[in-house]
Amino acid sequence: MYNDTHPPASVCILRLSAIGDTCHVLPVIRTLQGAWPNTRFTWVIGRLEAKLFGHLPDIEFIVVDKREGTLKARAKLKEQLRGRRFDVLMHMQLSLRASILSTAIPAKIRLGFDRSRAREMQWLFTNLSIAPAARQHVMDSLFGFAEKFDVYDRLLRWDIPLSDDAVAYANRVIPEPGNTVIISPCSSHQLRNWRPEYYAEVADYAVASLGLRVVLCGGPSEIERRTGEQIVSLMKQQCLNTIGQDTLLQFFATLERATLLVTPDSGPAHMGTAAGIPVIGLYAATNSARSGPYLSRQWCVDKYDLAAKRLLGKAAAEIPWTTKIERPGVMDLITPDDVIKKMHSLLLSLARHKK
Repeated sequence: MYNDTHPPASVCILRLSAIGDTCHVLPVIRTLQGAWPNTRFTWVIGRLEAKLFGHLPDIEFIVVDKREGTLKARAKLKEQLRGRRFDVLMHMQLSLRASILSTAIPAKIRLGFDRSRAREMQWLFTNLSIAPAARQHVMDSLFGFAEKFDVYDRLLRWDIPLSDDAVAYANRVIPEPGNTVIISPCSSHQLRNWRPEYYAEVADYAVASLGLRVVLCGGPSEIERRTGEQIVSLMKQQCLNTIGQDTLLQFFATLERATLLVTPDSGPAHMGTAAGIPVIGLYAATNSARSGPYLSRQWCVDKYDLAAKRLLGKAAAEIPWTTKIERPGVMDLITPDDVIKKMHSLLLSLARHKK
């Protein structure tokens, strides 16, 4: 077995998506690189996710396009890796598609999740598993891959280099850093989204009572554009709506200049953590203890336990750890006052740390 005194020469990380999960992977790689400085790391990653991470200089990236069929993508991956064999494959994705792709990656050790967590028959595609653990945050579970090789000293580092274009864009959106709230209102799962009128109320309060600028951010999808337009139309104060106008790297650069981020359970929540800003996460359909912004779980508005009791008749502690309560109206358990109070507490904490 490899360890800090007998490191592998090569490691392949298989984690294709999504944005939030790939944000969790980078500190694991940085931790392993710190322990194994001479090991070569290759990351098999999704096309969208590569736009954020694919220019890191000390990791080799192999990009898989999810728009391609699984068998076509597998054949392409196999050809790209022809003649190569890794010492270790860290299979970090619990999907059958990813497992099928993993068969194109030659490796001596094929490390996956323990049997209790290895959904979609992942155990059939691995020959070694991480240690069992219950009720972990997603990032903690990924650190189990490092801990399997006795690497325990974590390096929580998200050193994503920014292009000149991304920096210039962020400077235009936030000319003076330190006085801006970014609202990224949409998750990829519609039932995790909060009401536009609630966002508008919070945004109005941030501008009128706290003296903050508000910037709306998001992708180009129809629901995101429509949500942004609704928030703007419902607000009494002014805000800047940039939804659909930036690239992933431009958005990340903008996050780095913001004071805080308000968002539901979404990729941007974890991008905010990677950018080094506090995140007020809105959680009712999902559990912030499992999937909340890793360094901002204390700032989340979490009504997951209440949702479990009302909609499932059980406390959160009594239901399976991965349960999602994606029911119509579940996010209405979070009120604008809940978010405003959390914002006050967060800003007070930031002010204290500046002294």
